[in-house]
Amino acid sequence: MTVTRLDIHYGVGLVSRFMEKPQQSHLQAEKRILRYVNCNRDHVIFYTNSNAFKLVRYSDSDWAGDLDTRKSTSGYVFYLGNCVISWSSKKQQGVALSTAEAEYMALTNGAGHAVWVRRMLEELKQVQNSPTRIYCDNKSAIALSKNPVFHG
Repeated sequence: MTVTRLDIHYGVGLVSRFMEKPQQSHLQAEKRILRYVNCNRDHVIFYTNSNAFKLVRYSDSDWAGDLDTRKSTSGYVFYLGNCVISWSSKKQQGVALSTAEAEYMALTNGAGHAVWVRRMLEELKQVQNSPTRIYCDNKSAIALSKNPVFHG
């Protein structure tokens, strides 16, 4: 269901972390997700036909979103034209000391995936001649990625 319903992807991923030892609160969260889906049946992704095959990536992160471990969650989504082709949302391995660091980790986390997607598109004869645009909403993380002095 999360393939066409990106709005529930994060919630489903969060609840699935507790599949080994679920508690009553996890069951309540699952029921809440299902009630949400039931009330919003017409909110799905429609894949349309398009001739624009430009690969674009959007990236974001929260800062210390997990209250237990203080780890951030990174997320990205890839568009090919106007269609979503790949996305991810997962907890970062390290603890970020600032929002800029959390966003920078999110940017680098998806950079390797961008290379993989480009190679996959080459195999499918959809070669990307221009660089993949990566959008980020944190000015400090953008400045950090542009300045090679900071890459120690």
